[in-house]
Amino acid sequence: MNYVFGPVPSRRLGQSLGIDTIPLKTCNWNCVYCQLGRSVPLTNVRREYFPRADILAEVKNALSVHQPGKIDWITFVGSGEPTLHSGIGWLIRQVKALTSLPVAVITNGALLYLPEVRQELSAADAVLPTLDAGNPRLYRKINRPYPEITFERLVEGLIAFRREYQGQLWVEVMLVRGLNDTEEALREIAATLQTIHPDQVHINLPTRPPAELWVQPPDEEGLLRARAILGEVARVVHPAEGDFDLSGYKDMVDAVVAVITRHPMREEELIRTLERWSPGQVQEALQALSLSGRAQVVERYSYRFWSAAPARYPETSEIPRLRKSVG
Repeated sequence: MNYVFGPVPSRRLGQSLGIDTIPLKTCNWNCVYCQLGRSVPLTNVRREYFPRADILAEVKNALSVHQPGKIDWITFVGSGEPTLHSGIGWLIRQVKALTSLPVAVITNGALLYLPEVRQELSAADAVLPTLDAGNPRLYRKINRPYPEITFERLVEGLIAFRREYQGQLWVEVMLVRGLNDTEEALREIAATLQTIHPDQVHINLPTRPPAELWVQPPDEEGLLRARAILGEVARVVHPAEGDFDLSGYKDMVDAVVAVITRHPMREEELIRTLERWSPGQVQEALQALSLSGRAQVVERYSYRFWSAAPARYPETSEIPRLRKSVG
């Protein structure tokens, strides 16, 4: 399968069947913490990157091969920003016509200022946009957006979508130590969230390989500060533990690459997954994956992560003066 992967474990969405509508790494943000590496080049062009009928055919196939109870949510998420696919609204509605399973969209929210994008996402059961900053300068520093995707447009779009949307709006805040975990930065984020009125706020931590070497999760003090300032609807979302489903593939390399292109895996996770796929042949499987040229190992936080070969991560540290540069 080229466009559908998983199900993969999600602490918020249980076992989530992923739908990827765009090539790696097609995005209008270049977030410092992105687990898929750098966006080179940035793009803000909406078009049909992959044929919508082909994507839908894979969804139908995936639903047919998984037994009831094996999938909790169907989630549009993947190799960049899913709303850049011009057919996402059609796809959401077609998927909902196929199944009673709830549909989620994980998006940076940058295009929600466009009425047509808000209308396209309106059929989803849950939409999870991002808000990592409460002012334009910090927004540019963390999310590094396409020039016309300004902070004002981001917030404008989130407010407008909340006003129109009838489903669950869960805003994600990724905390980066020294950037947006200070009291000043968190209070600005909290003030902005009060204008949006999300149903939930999910505090995320960069635990998978970030695009930039210097990115670190907040310490315990920063995490406690975030929970206190962001309010009662905020909760910390830690990485989920669970099964990565590689069924639907005849070839092990194809199966693993389908997951790590959208969801880099710690080597321990990958080994556990391969043991279920091919007991007793894990080392042979890892060697085949390495020799395929389709995967790479990225070292972060003293862990080895397997990611797709085309993903761009820096090879040398580029450590800025973090706290002094917060605006």
